Amino acid sequence: MDITIAEAFLPHDDPDQALAFYRDTLGFEVRNDVGYNGLHWITVGPPGQPGTSIVLYPPAATPGLTDQERRTVEEMMAKGTFTMINLATPDLDGLFERLAAADVEIVQEPIEQPYGRRDCAVRDPAGNMIRINQLR
Repeated sequence: MDITIAEAFLPHDDPDQALAFYRDTLGFEVRNDVGYNGLHWITVGPPGQPGTSIVLYPPAATPGLTDQERRTVEEMMAKGTFTMINLATPDLDGLFERLAAADVEIVQEPIEQPYGRRDCAVRDPAGNMIRINQLR
């Protein structure tokens, strides 16, 4: 069996802020940018890794959600508890300094975790938790 993870989905509530964070601050490249009926889907990914992408999507476009569920998603996004993703870099301290200089919301500075990982945590403009691991 040969399976890869091609795309992960993270919600956004402002496509301009999402682009500023993922493209300008993290350095991801934009692979697709689609607008439809006032909604916006943006696919980004790390340069040199064309098989791995994040699709930033408007949660209001999720099929089958009730109005109550949409409100719950919006409330959880505002609290920063809706979703998260783990990224990894060989230069955790350098990336953390760049994120801090860009006034990104810092949740946790780089630390050694008791489970054998060194990482930090920030939130993107939509409130998604972004944990970043040190590659060893």
